[in-house]
Amino acid sequence: MLKELRKEDHRKPLLYIKNLTVEHASREGFPVIDNLTLTINEGETLGIVGESGSGKSVTALSILQLIESAALKITEGEILFNSNTLGKVNLLSLSAQQIREIRGKEIGMIFQEPLSSLNPVLTCGDQVMEAVMTKGNYTKTQARRKVLALFQKVQLHDSKKIFLSYPHELSGGQKQRVMIAMAIACTPQLLIADEPTTALDVTVQKSILELIQELNHSSMATFFISHDLSVIAEVADKIAVMFKGKVVEYGSVWEVFENPKHPYTKGLLACRPRLDTSFKRLPVVSDFVTTFSGRSIGGKGRYSSVKEAIMWNKKTDQEIQRRNHSITQQTPILSVHNLSTYYPTKTNWLGKPLEWMKAVEDVSFEVYPGETLGLVGESGCGKTTLGRTILQLVKPIAGQIMFKGRDISSLSSKELIQLRKDIQIIFQNPYASLNPRMTVGEAIMEPMKVHGIYSSEYERKKEAIQLLERVNLNAAHFNRYPHEFSGGQRQRICIARTLAVKPKFIICDESVSALDVSVQATVLNLLNELKEEYKLTYIFISHDLSVVKFMADRMLIMKDGEIVEQGFAQDIYTAPQHPYTQKLIESIPTGNLQDIQNAMVKKLITKQNPTPEKHL
Repeated sequence: MLKELRKEDHRKPLLYIKNLTVEHASREGFPVIDNLTLTINEGETLGIVGESGSGKSVTALSILQLIESAALKITEGEILFNSNTLGKVNLLSLSAQQIREIRGKEIGMIFQEPLSSLNPVLTCGDQVMEAVMTKGNYTKTQARRKVLALFQKVQLHDSKKIFLSYPHELSGGQKQRVMIAMAIACTPQLLIADEPTTALDVTVQKSILELIQELNHSSMATFFISHDLSVIAEVADKIAVMFKGKVVEYGSVWEVFENPKHPYTKGLLACRPRLDTSFKRLPVVSDFVTTFSGRSIGGKGRYSSVKEAIMWNKKTDQEIQRRNHSITQQTPILSVHNLSTYYPTKTNWLGKPLEWMKAVEDVSFEVYPGETLGLVGESGCGKTTLGRTILQLVKPIAGQIMFKGRDISSLSSKELIQLRKDIQIIFQNPYASLNPRMTVGEAIMEPMKVHGIYSSEYERKKEAIQLLERVNLNAAHFNRYPHEFSGGQRQRICIARTLAVKPKFIICDESVSALDVSVQATVLNLLNELKEEYKLTYIFISHDLSVVKFMADRMLIMKDGEIVEQGFAQDIYTAPQHPYTQKLIESIPTGNLQDIQNAMVKKLITKQNPTPEKHL
């Protein structure tokens, strides 16, 4: 069926990137994009995959002449575009006025971070209206009507409220939909989507992916950027895998997933946690390649195929059952009883709360020594508030929290300081968690000073260096500042700082949500190694169920501040009981070959028999 449909799938080229080279303005000979050649056909979705720094976003920004000339410069190549108004043109040779006519009208772009891409002092409606009126001949009334229709199209159902809302008043998924509405406002020929689902809940991610597929009708093409191959499998027709500015593998989704040729592609495919397999350890890119020399990858790694990597790291059902039995035979280290945490949403003129938002409502559970308890739910369900309440960073209005047999919900300030030596937290954003004016060495030593660990600066520095080495950094990093590190390195620094006070219990709050899948796998393996080495207990908070399945022994599923399901992770994934849990699991991109084939057949049928677009 798939082969028959492919034979009839003839499309005209829309965008041709030919021998593109982009270099640092101050470092000639070190290209960010190195002689890149790619083609996108009409109605086709090309998925661009790679880790941070591979050149994905720079390629996308080059198409629209949006790269900063002070930092980067295009030294070679052409980007040919079949424009409806200008004909076949080289986008790199257009004047500032001409490229402004192309932007938005013929090539739309969804940026990676919607909050920084939207103007905080304008309502969402006004911002999209501005795009509509600038690129089209509309009156204000007509533009407003079209924007409301666009908001409905991108599943912002309370469109009038969204129209009058400012960006900070919307969730991440809602802001991303506003960005999509702005990008498609003028029905562009090409849509560039730069990591449009990174760090979003799986349910929101699924709806956005479905929306992009719906918009990708017979004439519009999509340039879809992601670091996650499972996400790309949901939407793309073809995949280009990038490493250090070069395409190392190119082919159809089916070809790349069924038979990846390049070891780097195999590493990216293998390091993503899977729902159909339980891992002892996640495979990482370095398991498939042994050298990262300059801009090339070489040598044979530990594994030669994805199947081999899965086979050697797979956890058996017997191992899981033995582990589950041993955990529950112990006395709980943490017990939470009928815990509720509310936030005031309306007060009178004296400051007395009149209305409350119930962030956590009557929650009860236990955590056993040495286990990882997964806490899962969508944004706004109360996961982070629950973690902060356990740490006493937020005070509950009711309930009891017992840690090592002691009620910690009514401790004095002095007692709380000692408690936080035993219970630590790894925050979601590592960059915001580190003081930009302190070196990482100072950041790791600071909690040791606060808690009086070690008697001299020399001993604290020695311990800090040992912790850096334990998280796969080294002594040379001690005197560097946070901005000099990648996201994955900063997260490892935060882990080292957390371990500095020798805690017994750690709350990991979305600690890998925004990392590349390859870096994510390394950090998750590290957390598990440290748990065994330091005899730690974790509460692992995440919206990504596949990650939680790898990390957790037991799971709590939260919705609207309440726990709707709890149990052993394997049991919940095998037979989820609550409809909400079922919905979360169904929303996870699997990267399964059968699912990919079914999706490709569906896409090809849709493209060859498109449903006419309703006029907006």
